[in-house]
Amino acid sequence: MSAVLFDFSGTLFRIESTDSWLRAVLDDAGLTLSDAELAEYARALDEVGALPGGSGGARVPEELAQVWAVRDESAEAHRAAYTGLSRLVPLPDPALHDALYERHMTPAAWTPYPDAVEVLGALRERDVRVGVVSNIGWDLRPVFRAHGLDRLVDAYILSFEHGVQKPESKLFAIACGALGVDPRATVMVGDDRRADGGAAALGCRVHFVDHLPVTERPDGLRPLLQFVG
Repeated sequence: MSAVLFDFSGTLFRIESTDSWLRAVLDDAGLTLSDAELAEYARALDEVGALPGGSGGARVPEELAQVWAVRDESAEAHRAAYTGLSRLVPLPDPALHDALYERHMTPAAWTPYPDAVEVLGALRERDVRVGVVSNIGWDLRPVFRAHGLDRLVDAYILSFEHGVQKPESKLFAIACGALGVDPRATVMVGDDRRADGGAAALGCRVHFVDHLPVTERPDGLRPLLQFVG
């Protein structure tokens, strides 16, 4: 294998908990809630799937179904889809919905999995090309830079920059082209069997990891090194 494509959320990085997400925004806004109130708002946001990158399945109402289906094809659709879900929960201040969306795009909201640096570094030492292929509506490069991983990535292929989202094979073809590699000599690593599994149609090998909290998946990426390079 001469190249590895990685998904972002749930693969290399994990978003903070819904509780942490909400608490950070409330603190920035100078709003104080009781522990019980905060827990209830967090539960409600989690239930509707308002946290991008979270593990909860979104409960998409009919009025959001159209934008939800293409949410990763543009920045506008992504924001509309997730703030639309957030607004299903009546928060203490309506401005918090946009603030929550802004928060999830900050490096502080993301934590790399424990073995991410080690695995990316090992691939670099083996001269294996690395690309990040993500269904996303915003530029994640600052997250990688802030956590020191950007130096280990050769190319970023983000759905909103190309107007196409996984599992469509076109996005994986763009990624292989950006790295100058044959799809048949490439591994796609991700946590979503449907979205990331789309790389198989192009001839890529696919390796799946579990979408788990950082503390529960210390070495999910390491097995990849057994068959790469």
